[in-house]
Amino acid sequence: MKPRLSAPPLLTLALFCLFCLPQNAIAAPADHWVGTWATSPVAMPNTEGIFGAADTTYREIVHISLGGSRVRIILSNEFGLDPLTINAASIALRTTGNEIDPASANALTFGGRPSITIPPGALVVSDPANLKLASFADVAVSLFVPAQPMQQITHHSFADQTSYTAPGNVVSAKALESPTEIYNWPFLKGVDVMADSKAASIVAFGDSITDGALSTRNANARWPDDLAHRLQANKKTANLGILNQGIGGNRILHDVTGPNALARFDRDVLAQAGVKYLIILEGINDIGHAQDPVKPYDVVTAEDLIVGLGQLATRAHTHGIKVYGATLTPYVGAKYASPAGEAMRQAVNKWIRTTDQLDGFIDFDKVTQDPANPTVFAPAADSGDHLHPADAGYKIMADSIDLSLFTK
Repeated sequence: MKPRLSAPPLLTLALFCLFCLPQNAIAAPADHWVGTWATSPVAMPNTEGIFGAADTTYREIVHISLGGSRVRIILSNEFGLDPLTINAASIALRTTGNEIDPASANALTFGGRPSITIPPGALVVSDPANLKLASFADVAVSLFVPAQPMQQITHHSFADQTSYTAPGNVVSAKALESPTEIYNWPFLKGVDVMADSKAASIVAFGDSITDGALSTRNANARWPDDLAHRLQANKKTANLGILNQGIGGNRILHDVTGPNALARFDRDVLAQAGVKYLIILEGINDIGHAQDPVKPYDVVTAEDLIVGLGQLATRAHTHGIKVYGATLTPYVGAKYASPAGEAMRQAVNKWIRTTDQLDGFIDFDKVTQDPANPTVFAPAADSGDHLHPADAGYKIMADSIDLSLFTK
């Protein structure tokens, strides 16, 4: 009688372990989510009791950067003092104004349920929706928020984009009847897309100059918007999204509009989906207020700001994110400009250009300055307040960025 053949012991053990695994754990590729749009939330006390007074639908319009095969949203109650209940949510392509394409509309769920209550200080991520998005799509996120206590809300105060509210639950309506226009983004923090494994996002982290102050409303003319178009037009960088994490008035070391940069860094940079690169343009408000010729306050030195910027770089590097410092743009002529402040700006810019704590720098100062007087904006770049660029100035900034920084 011939001996019975048997599998080698190690092979038998391997096969046994394989069959013991759950079916969905065998060769299941991980979903690769990448941020395509984001904004930095801040607190707003609801002193007039407008928010939460009545059942309301918020239809918020956002302009994404990178396309993807599926989509999800992030809602925030991070600055709320009460639980926030969202009773219904949907996402769709915006056609014009507040109108959506009904064929693209997807009801959103959270853990399979159509509603969710977000604890104070928390955020939530929706379940994926089967909405395929092209790059630069205008997306409408509609939220039904029933009447409820709201001592303070979480929002991004300067959207530079028209969104809408309407009474009741009308999240599925093609067009809102007699809507009220709003110019902030309440409760909505981000939009992610499912993309290929090589896709990633760039966080633009800063103050009002990154937020797009004095750019044309609804034109998507902020410098991160202009950079997104350049990235998409270049084959080597077409898989990158842009996340605008600018807050008007923000500072590195002190709270003013929103938490200081060091305090909000984890929330607005490290927690974003698929971040690979970071551009930091922050510090002019620290300088302006510290050296205000009329009323200086929260006094800091250039060395203080350099240490703060270095801390941001170290924290990003810990998470494998490449960090590019952007030089501070000219500000002589602005209301809070002073010779002492200009000396601080020059010292910070020198550090940005020469330090090995950063992976490189982007010289926004050089490309926006007047060659005849480098301490002020060139006329073509200036919005008129000598602090913020105009649309053309934002484009100059975006066009100056070496795209090879994002192929490393």
